[in-house]
Amino acid sequence: MSLTVVANRVPIRQSDDGDWVPSVGGLTTALLPVLRQRGGAWIGMGEDPALPERQPFPADDPDFTVRRVPLSQDELDGYYYGMANRVLWPVSHYMIQHFEPNPSFMETYRSVNQRFADAVLDEVDRSDEQIWLQDYHLMLAPKWIREARPDATLGHFWHIPWPAMEVFRILPWARELLRGMLACDLVGVHVQEYVDNFLESARVLLGADIDGQTVHYNGHATRVEAHPIGIEVDRFKQMADSDEVRTKAKQLRERLGTKHIVIGIDRLDYTKGVLSRLEAFERFLENNPAYHGTVSFYQIATPSRTKVDTYQQLKREVDEVVGRINGQFARDNWVPVNYRYRTYTQFELCAFYRAADAALITPLRDGMNVVTQEFITANQNGVLILSELTGAAYLLPEAIQVNPYDKDGLAASIRTALEMSPEERTTRLTALKSTVEGLDVQRWARGFLDALHA
Repeated sequence: MSLTVVANRVPIRQSDDGDWVPSVGGLTTALLPVLRQRGGAWIGMGEDPALPERQPFPADDPDFTVRRVPLSQDELDGYYYGMANRVLWPVSHYMIQHFEPNPSFMETYRSVNQRFADAVLDEVDRSDEQIWLQDYHLMLAPKWIREARPDATLGHFWHIPWPAMEVFRILPWARELLRGMLACDLVGVHVQEYVDNFLESARVLLGADIDGQTVHYNGHATRVEAHPIGIEVDRFKQMADSDEVRTKAKQLRERLGTKHIVIGIDRLDYTKGVLSRLEAFERFLENNPAYHGTVSFYQIATPSRTKVDTYQQLKREVDEVVGRINGQFARDNWVPVNYRYRTYTQFELCAFYRAADAALITPLRDGMNVVTQEFITANQNGVLILSELTGAAYLLPEAIQVNPYDKDGLAASIRTALEMSPEERTTRLTALKSTVEGLDVQRWARGFLDALHA
């Protein structure tokens, strides 16, 4: 049985020497081996009109086809920067203050989803093929695929939090979007909370019948299941254990010159809680003068959605807080906050993970947050401080769990982590590593596809 993956991005990129190679990312890592084994297609948006719409990959001995849906700048602005980033993203993360319900965004979103559906129908010529759509960019496409191919096997995985019904219904098009999703046979989310939220949305907003975790609506049954996603555990283990990463981690500790290192690694997104985390570290320094000169906080913020105004404003606010903290507390050779606004490779990040005594992963709202799993896999004796408002918190009870809006509580958790005994650190981290190994991304892909087949 072949597989057609439908996602916002295509899974290949052009290297510096002009060759086409797989992109870096968890979804690519999980699904390319399946496509190579089973054949099929990967459909994603095309931003460069110079690239072909259909591209066999690899070129010399193709395993599957990359199909691009070419988008104009206006389509990209309305569908991606508009509907996806200014409407669905903030609502799904409970950030209603960033919600911009522009009807033109939805109009473009419909049009682009129809074009994705048409591309799927062009590529899929047998009813026994599996079609797996990814994420909030493609909520409407399943409906049009189902109408054209009633016997199609359709799955959809939602990679971000599915919000509570009372929040989801804020969307003016909530019912239309739900109907699109309910054309699928299987909808996957990260944790049971999101399953329950989806079922409640279907029951209240559409009057659908709910039988356990199955939604019956308009003559069709849709199963909703939790399939928590993981990382490529073995690869991260190998990177973290390499001599180069060990050396880089040692050099980082020597360069900072402090007894303790606390790290934060995020995309610079308002959902990640970077600003409130910095303010909590400032509170920690205010409350614990004995730690001045002995602890360094290293915050890496990867540039994200730089064309969106709210992200530009967030960068300015973060810059100001970093300057304020360092201006107030820095002394001699000690800089309390080391802030880097740039992109690092996963290999480079492994050195930061390994060097850290604690990681502050405190989003205001998030799904699985794979940075959490990367830190757990690469680190050897550190403590994870984790927001209880993430899906990951359900699966990682051994972390120090905090409310990211509670600056005093977060500041106290930093001290708790730094003063934790070696024995407790080991016990907690061992349990966390065991859980993460069970969430391996390859296992996630197999589990979802097996459930879709069943």
